[in-house]
Amino acid sequence: MIPKRDKQAIGQRMLTAFRAAGAVEVAPDILLPADTLLDLYGEDIRARAYLTDDPLRGEVALRPDFTVPVVQMHMKGGAEPARYCYLGEVFRKQDPGETRPEHPRDNEYLQAGFELFSRDADADAEVFALFHNLLAPYGTQAVIGDMSLLMEAVRALPLPAPRRDALLHHIWRPRRFAALLARFSAPAIARHFAPTDAPFTGLRSEAEMQARLDRLASDADAAPLPGEWADRLTRLFAIRAAAPDAIADLRGLAAEMPAIGPAVDRLSARIAAIAARGIDPRALIFEASHGRHTMEYYDGFTFSFLARDHADWPPIASGGRYDAMTAMLGAGRAIPAIGGIIRPGLIAELESA
Repeated sequence: MIPKRDKQAIGQRMLTAFRAAGAVEVAPDILLPADTLLDLYGEDIRARAYLTDDPLRGEVALRPDFTVPVVQMHMKGGAEPARYCYLGEVFRKQDPGETRPEHPRDNEYLQAGFELFSRDADADAEVFALFHNLLAPYGTQAVIGDMSLLMEAVRALPLPAPRRDALLHHIWRPRRFAALLARFSAPAIARHFAPTDAPFTGLRSEAEMQARLDRLASDADAAPLPGEWADRLTRLFAIRAAAPDAIADLRGLAAEMPAIGPAVDRLSARIAAIAARGIDPRALIFEASHGRHTMEYYDGFTFSFLARDHADWPPIASGGRYDAMTAMLGAGRAIPAIGGIIRPGLIAELESA
């Protein structure tokens, strides 16, 4: 068991490096209003966050991560560009199921993080290189991805807009996505909703529920997705290779899915920018499905640093781009943004070994 003071010491070391990179240290609240989290992630966040009720403030949550409160703080009037850093505890339910696992993961653990709000085209490379250089002494494996590549592929599917929207909504939930894709690839099943005088009940408005019923009824007329498109998506999601090899694979697939061509070009330029900072692209693994199992706000470049000898560990560090979130929380204002976190507790375990 690593003492908390040792984890804190490593966290302070990371924080010092982030400040040296130009970041201003911030300290978001531990107890956050739950409505913002629920709006961003939907009700699924209840399975991961600790929520409770306050008699005056309503439903509140123990901080599941730092990004949301930092974005809220910045969008209230932060200058551009802006760099922030932080160190503190986050709280997440880690072990689903009815039995306690043999090696449970911590539900409360330290995060040291860095967030960059900037329109600079080199921002992705800047943040990635910062984390890469900090973690180089630990021999971690860097894995990168790009959620925008997958989203562009889904938007290009020859499907009615409601079906594409449903797939995009569940792109961060691989099992649900696969089930929807299989359903949309088969002939639609007609649904009949008998008229009733019973009142609508629930958290959604009557208009929202009626719109949902109308969409389900109209779905019966949708033609199934041709099999070659599901095959192309499956091949795209399965790509995993050294970054230069992955680019070659993606360019080959872009011949069949031209809509992903611009995203592949952006990815290639990003890898070149990372290489310009002295990082060997062949040492980076590109995984097309990377980012589909993390927080749902990532909508572009994503990265993780993994401990090579601990396959059962979560990433030592992870992060990505979340441009859309700034628009959602900015009340009409938006700015490109990317950030990442490091788990000092896992670094402490590596150092103790």
